[in-house]
Amino acid sequence: MSKNVLIISASPRKHGNSDLLCDRFLKGARDAGNEAEKIFLRDKKINFCLACDGCKRNGGKCVQKDDMAEILEKFLAADVIVMATPVYFYTMDAQMKTLIDRTYAKFSEISNKDMYFIVTAADTNRESLERTIEGFRGFTSCYSGLSEKGIIYGTGAWNIGDIKGSKAMDEAYEMGKGV
Repeated sequence: MSKNVLIISASPRKHGNSDLLCDRFLKGARDAGNEAEKIFLRDKKINFCLACDGCKRNGGKCVQKDDMAEILEKFLAADVIVMATPVYFYTMDAQMKTLIDRTYAKFSEISNKDMYFIVTAADTNRESLERTIEGFRGFTSCYSGLSEKGIIYGTGAWNIGDIKGSKAMDEAYEMGKGV
């Protein structure tokens, strides 16, 4: 059965290492017959959450006029969500954290999703990326039925393109194929 896969790339760099892994996951998911789309956060305008609770008074509609409403609709429609970030100072980048905070508007509606995480870092020690994964797990634990299905660790990737030819590229494709 075909699944609806949403890949969220938080890389601030076009063709950055985490974004390249997103492309491989996307190809794998499509090759397996799934509907798949990648959102490149760099191309979207997403404001910080104002913690005003306007969304709770407006039936889940945020008071801010930016691209987040469109992303949230895709988030709700997806069966599978892939969240990808470069690791900065041993945590997710600001673009991903801002998106996570803004999911609050649909807090009561987000449920039952298969979750995959992609993280990349210059550090070659995989354990150093666990703080970032714990941040994702903190997010998913706040929602009902968000189930972690896989993690791709892209270590030793500092410069754009360093991830090419790595084991992580193959893992991303195969994980995408297996959703």
